[in-house]
Order: sequence, then structure tokens, then C-alpha cells
Amino acid sequence: MKKKLTTVFFTAYILLGVLGFLLVTYVGSHLLENRLEKSISADMYQTAHRIAENNLVSHNITSSNMEEIRNNLSLAANYPDTIIWIINSNGQIILSTRKDISPDNPINLEGFNPASWDSNYYQIGDFYGYFPETHLSTIAPITEDMTTRGYVAIHYLMSDLYQNRSTLLWIIQILYILTYLGVALLFFWYIRCIRRPFQEITKGASEFANGNLSYRIPVDSENELGYLAKNLNYMADKLNRNGEYQRQFISNISHDFRSPLTSIKGYVEAMIDGTIPVEMQEKYLKIISYEAERLEKLTRGLLTLNELDIQKRMLHIQPFDINSVIKATAASFEGSCTSRNILLELILSGKELMAQADMEQIQQVLYNLLSNAIKFSPDNSTITLETTEKNGKIFVSVKDHGIGIPKASLQKIWERFYKIDRSRGKDQKGTGLGLAIVKEILHAHGQHINVISTEGVGTEFIFTLEKAK
Repeated sequence: MKKKLTTVFFTAYILLGVLGFLLVTYVGSHLLENRLEKSISADMYQTAHRIAENNLVSHNITSSNMEEIRNNLSLAANYPDTIIWIINSNGQIILSTRKDISPDNPINLEGFNPASWDSNYYQIGDFYGYFPETHLSTIAPITEDMTTRGYVAIHYLMSDLYQNRSTLLWIIQILYILTYLGVALLFFWYIRCIRRPFQEITKGASEFANGNLSYRIPVDSENELGYLAKNLNYMADKLNRNGEYQRQFISNISHDFRSPLTSIKGYVEAMIDGTIPVEMQEKYLKIISYEAERLEKLTRGLLTLNELDIQKRMLHIQPFDINSVIKATAASFEGSCTSRNILLELILSGKELMAQADMEQIQQVLYNLLSNAIKFSPDNSTITLETTEKNGKIFVSVKDHGIGIPKASLQKIWERFYKIDRSRGKDQKGTGLGLAIVKEILHAHGQHINVISTEGVGTEFIFTLEKAK
């Protein structure tokens, strides 16, 4: 069973919190104690040396009147409850900052041996059995004329040091707990602002993977996760529309292939079984040829769109005279226009107008647009092909005076297989791919095409081309 990252993270957070607190408490206590011990003992040692080097102390250590020295010792104490002693060379305490010791009644220290301190400048203990409680003690020799006359000893109660350590440790523990709680707030923020949106995104990805492209990820924040959720929703919407488009695409292909194939199959079977007599077969063979031409045209259009979709057809960009291409394309429709008395009017800018594009593909665009214009124009009408130049762009217009396009269909005419209902009855050979091919070709060139149409008045298609330099 997979462990959730949040559970692992939360467990690790609790363990680290407990271990961190124990580390701060025990290791921190030890480090603080050592630090205070070193700091206090160093201050006491310096104070002891300063007192020992004072002339008043060194010259009067054997004097019976040492009250003045006692007062100076009290002023020299750096810490509260610090005890300062003057010890003579015989190991007797002859003066103390406390009133319980005086030069008249010195106190012997059993086993007092300053030589045993070696290089240590402080000790912790009862100071040769004198104190019932543990003290931190340091001594400094009082010398005169290269002779040791006595010692200055300073004592600090260790219970005071432990109390200071506890106070500092308590402050550190409080700071640690506050920091830990701050991290906990960050953890809850993570759950709300990162984990939950991430779970929604994960759920959405799972829904999309299972085919539910209509599902929407309910994350509407303005951060990176919100941006990711919006992109995934947009992706799902595009995939859903592409799926619908593919289903519609297959449906349209099936419809447009089924009709001519049914006709061809029916007439061929009728001729085979003798339903259609031999003398009438020529008529129906022409119908079969007509339907086969429809299939060929549909197949050719699908292949063209496939090449444009997967970009197998590389654009052969070159300069060419667009006016000449328009003239050649118009000439190819001369027969069909003459039979219906349709006039092709060419209004071309200058004798020569050089465009920068793939000439064969632009000729395909002109062919499709002009074919549509003738298809939907009444007899005895005029179709105008015009070129203009503006701001380094060439504008090509194909305008007819035909039946026009309904307003509701203007945005749909670029869809593959889309055919206006009225055109289905009039143009049985139409595939609904011509304008889709036009738009794909111009899109590959980075150009645009617009349509202006009014029912019963006519339609004008205008597309742009890059002018050759």
C-alpha cells in the first residue's frame, strides 16, 4: 500500500519536533552549563588577579587592621553572592567578604595546596571540605618581592549557575516551541494551498486518463497550481472538442462516401442482373463515372488536408506575379463561364504584382474560391477578381453576386465537410472541403482570409499575401 506523502511528512515533522526538543533540552543544557562555567570562571580569575596585584592587598596582608581591604573586596565582586577570601601563605583564611572570618581568628584549610591546581585556573567542589555546597572556585597568588605572601580565592555558588542555565534554557525552549508552531502553521497552509489543489489536479488527470474529458478541475487560485489546473481544463476541453470533431469527421466521410458508392454499386448490380438493358447502360455508366469523379475529388481533398495537417507539404516560398496566376486560373474556367454567360472581371493592380508565397498552393486557393463563386452565381452574372496593395501587403478579392451565405453559417463555412443545406441539392459534387483547404493553406503562410456576405446579394472573400521585396 502506498504511503501518502502528507502522512510521511507529518510523521517526520512530529519525530523531528520531539527529537529537536530533546536535543535542545539535554545537549543545550550541557553546552549552556559549559559556556557559563567558562565565562564566570574567567571573570573570577581576572578579578582575583586584579585584587592580588593591588598594592593595598599585597602590603597589608600581614597587618592586623584589614577592614579597608575587606571593603575593597566587596566592591570588586562581579556576581551577587560571590565570596572573596584572602588566604595567607600558611593556608589560613584571614579575611572574607563575609563577616564570619577575621584576621584575629583565621581558619585553617586542611590540605590546602595551590601547587595541585597545576595549569587549571578554577575548580568545582567544596574547596578542601570547607563548603557544604558545591562552588566554582579560583585562586590567584599575592606576591611581593618575588615571594608568595598569600592567595586571593573567589567562590561562586554552583546552584546560582544552574539557575542561570535553567533560565537561558527555558528561553531557548520557548523560542523553539514558537518556531515549531510557526512551522506547523506553514504545514497547515501547505495542506490547504498546495496539497488539496494538488489532489484535485491528480484526480482531474485520472479522470482525463479514463476518458472523462468533461470533468473540470475545481482549482481557481492565481498561483502556479491554479495556472496548471486551468491549462489542464483547457487541454481536456480541446481534446473533447477534437474527439467530437473526429467523430463528426468520420460521420461526414461515411456520409459522403456512402452516397456515391451506393449509386455505383446499385447501377453495376442492375446491369449485371439485366435490370438495366444493354441499350440503356451507356446512360448509367455516365452516372457511375460522375459518382466516381465525386469520390476521386473527395479523396484528393482529404489527402490535401492530411498533408497540411501533419505539415508534410513543405512550403516552396518564392516570388511570383499574382496577377499572372489570377489570369491563368480564370482562363481555366472559361468554358464553364461561357456556357452560363458568366463574366469574369479582372481588376488587377499594375501590369505585374510580385507576391512572396508558394505559387502552387495560392493557385489552389484561387481555384477553390473561384469554383465556389461560379457554383453559387446565377447565369448572366459577373464575378470580380481584384488585387490591391497596402502597407507591404497584397489583398486579393473574389466577389460574386450569387445567393450569399446565411449569417448563422458564416463562421461554419471553414469547417471540414460543412455544406449549406441549399447547396446540397444544387451541388451534388461538392465535398465541403474546399474552404477548409483554403484556410489551412493561408494559415500555413501566416496569412488571413475574411468573408463578407449578404443573402440574395452576393459574397466576397478577401485574403492577404506577403509582397515580395
